[in-house]
Amino acid sequence: MAQPRCVAHGVVANAAAHAEAVRATDARVVVFPEMSLTGYELDAAPIAPDDERLAPIVAACAETGALALVGAAVPGPHIGILAVDADGARVVYGKVHLHGSEGLHFVPGEPTVIEVDEWRLGLAICRDTGIPEHAARTAALGIDGYVAGVVHADHEAGVIGERARRIAADHGVWVATAAFAGPTGGGFDRTSGRSGIWSADGELIAEASTVPDDFARAVFTVRSHR
Repeated sequence: MAQPRCVAHGVVANAAAHAEAVRATDARVVVFPEMSLTGYELDAAPIAPDDERLAPIVAACAETGALALVGAAVPGPHIGILAVDADGARVVYGKVHLHGSEGLHFVPGEPTVIEVDEWRLGLAICRDTGIPEHAARTAALGIDGYVAGVVHADHEAGVIGERARRIAADHGVWVATAAFAGPTGGGFDRTSGRSGIWSADGELIAEASTVPDDFARAVFTVRSHR
């Protein structure tokens, strides 16, 4: 769970920071916060999968064998997730439960699962994690883990763990959340950081600090029951 530094609308600089994070985490799957490529800027232009600015992330994934789940506005338009690997990028998810003025700029997506090395990962973005129905609909698709990218204010840091423990308890899956660190748009002058990974029993396994460029990393060798 990576929380790289972010420049508002600075896709080129942010892609470079994402590439650094992919290399630093040394993980098979690297998850990034909500709208991590642009910052939480609701007027951000959608980023197409073939956007050449994604090239540094593609290169980092090729070097490390990683799959990066990158937050961005994507065609739809959705607040979405781009799955980036050595072969390029593809849109894999659109946020289902839009919040506030997000609905003026974006349309909702649908619950989604992706498979990585036979592990089934349910996807979520921010408010999705606070809606029990979302986790239930996603778990019904058959998942080993529930992974999310979020943006929370610094005083909301505890919400990340509360939601993760509830999802783990309700569905018996591990939960991993990449949280924004550092200032961003939408009034988030101070964000929470503290990206984390929880076991299917709700135990916190790894947690990042509150500062940008940190990350939380864990290794899972046994799938959750599904």
